Amino acid sequence: MTNQLAGMTALITGAGDGIGLASAQLFAAHGAHVMVADIVEERANKAVEVIKSEGGQATPVQGDVSDEPSVQAMMDKAISATGRLDILFNNAGGGSGRDGSVVDLDLDEFWRTIRVDLFGTLLCCRNAIPHMQRAGCGSIINISSLRALIGTAGADAYTASKGGVLSLTRAMAMQWAGDNIRVNAMAPGVVLTERVAALIKPDNPIYQKMLLGPCKPQDVAELALYLASPASKRMTGTILPLDAGATSY
Repeated sequence: MTNQLAGMTALITGAGDGIGLASAQLFAAHGAHVMVADIVEERANKAVEVIKSEGGQATPVQGDVSDEPSVQAMMDKAISATGRLDILFNNAGGGSGRDGSVVDLDLDEFWRTIRVDLFGTLLCCRNAIPHMQRAGCGSIINISSLRALIGTAGADAYTASKGGVLSLTRAMAMQWAGDNIRVNAMAPGVVLTERVAALIKPDNPIYQKMLLGPCKPQDVAELALYLASPASKRMTGTILPLDAGATSY
């Protein structure tokens, strides 16, 4: 199928590079007007240039998902640009090398991770849902992690935040089904963005669990497209592992 998202507006956070950029390109290729949101304005602008060079429609949005006025401004810009908001892909977030176990992780890093990954997801949903209610439908896609599904060591702040995203996804799916707003989450394993490749070395045990090998950003983008499109119209509250078989290891 082509043009699965024709006439729709999609706001993707963290869309300046990695999974977000791959998703923005794919959504635009399928007919969506993509609001390319990123905390770094230059990244958002460059991503939009790439999408437009490929024939897609996109608008750059600078914003910080952990700051509510900034999130409100992102949503308002989406409505101003196209008059609607059909899809929200909460992609922004991630861990860092300062994470660790509960006894040795940097507590500032714990709160940074919670604020961006979990609170940021909450804020974006909080400000997108009223627009979707007025439209009578919507699709929200959250990103969790393989770490929230299986036991792994050394990233407890990230694991806690992504576990919270799973529970929040199910709760919102229940609350907003009556408004025809679907809320689903993906739980990827290792995705070889440039940042992740620098953090997780090839000898990390998590690679052994990924029976089909690490994912690429495009793999996540393709699953996000499915969750955004009418093809998944009967799916909500679903957590989809994208882990190359790791949960079966």
